[in-house]
Amino acid sequence: MARKPESDQPISAKTLAQLKSLRTSIDKLDLQILKFINERAALAAEIGRIKNDHGAEVFSPAREEEVFRNILEANKGPLDEATVRAVFREIMSGSRALQKVIKVAYLGPEYSYSHLASVERFGQAVEYMRVGSIASVFEVVNRGQVDFGVVPLENSTDGGVSDTLDMFMRLPQLKICAEVRLKIHHNLLANCEQEMIRRVYSKPQALAQCRNWLSKNLPHADLKDVSSTAVAAQLAAQEPGAAAVASRQAAVKYGLRILFANIEDYPHNETRFAVIGLQEYDRTGNDKTALMFKVPHHPGSLVDALDVFKSNKLNLTWIESFPAKTGKQEYIFFVDFDGHEEDPKVKRALQALEKQCEELHVLGSYPVAEPSE
Repeated sequence: MARKPESDQPISAKTLAQLKSLRTSIDKLDLQILKFINERAALAAEIGRIKNDHGAEVFSPAREEEVFRNILEANKGPLDEATVRAVFREIMSGSRALQKVIKVAYLGPEYSYSHLASVERFGQAVEYMRVGSIASVFEVVNRGQVDFGVVPLENSTDGGVSDTLDMFMRLPQLKICAEVRLKIHHNLLANCEQEMIRRVYSKPQALAQCRNWLSKNLPHADLKDVSSTAVAAQLAAQEPGAAAVASRQAAVKYGLRILFANIEDYPHNETRFAVIGLQEYDRTGNDKTALMFKVPHHPGSLVDALDVFKSNKLNLTWIESFPAKTGKQEYIFFVDFDGHEEDPKVKRALQALEKQCEELHVLGSYPVAEPSE
């Protein structure tokens, strides 16, 4: 008679006793964790009351980044950083909701990368509003229908997101309050086999970020642009012979198989999202400042403007040009640099830069974020 596999062997009484003891310890720890979480929430609620008495904002990106930094530096495992961060994100989200349930707009539907970035920043204890375009995110924030919006700002493969830059030109009064750096992993989702795929849906940027993989592995499939990766997943779930380039969360949501994971052409693919609002925030000591400016249309004007950053020892972390839409060959420039607008050397730089520019808008100073999965 064949011996049963080891995994099917009955568990001994001694092992059962060990398991029971360990589970009892876990149950006790769970109760302690619950007690401490609620004590923490009570303190957060008290902070909220003090803030409310003084007209201060509930959302404090600087403080939340400080909490993450302290916790992650102290983490010795075995839980990894992503797991610990997710736990404390939801603790802070629930605690924040005791003070005020904030409203956040994003380019939907659910499980688009903008939605995932929103949850990464704000957690689940938020009232989310799905809208159909990046322009709509800006508009509902500007009209005060929501507290914040989350929009893609730049991708490490494709550069600046034109719809977002265009809206900053239209509504420069909106501020970047925080950033979210999301590592983007694209997956090929379908409920049919690879050889049966005739159409691949996704957002144009997602298709572009997988162009080499798609041309090699699905050379005969038609690539179809849609408004978001989540819409692509919806279509792939409905149509025979259709696939989507989307997130693994979208695969779960819409009941699709992940045929191939991580099909992006570059392994370090990352999208940076901006949290936009009407508020400005205090310095943390680890900040960025974003500017939008236009220089005179003559030789050397851009060099003169950029020399301001060099002479004030300010490190540029991003620069993007965008057509000014004036009917002339003129450009608006977007830059990020290390530092807060309240830093003395940043103040000096802004004063000097104002003399070099025809237009200058500070789009916000905000805490530097670390990339997250």
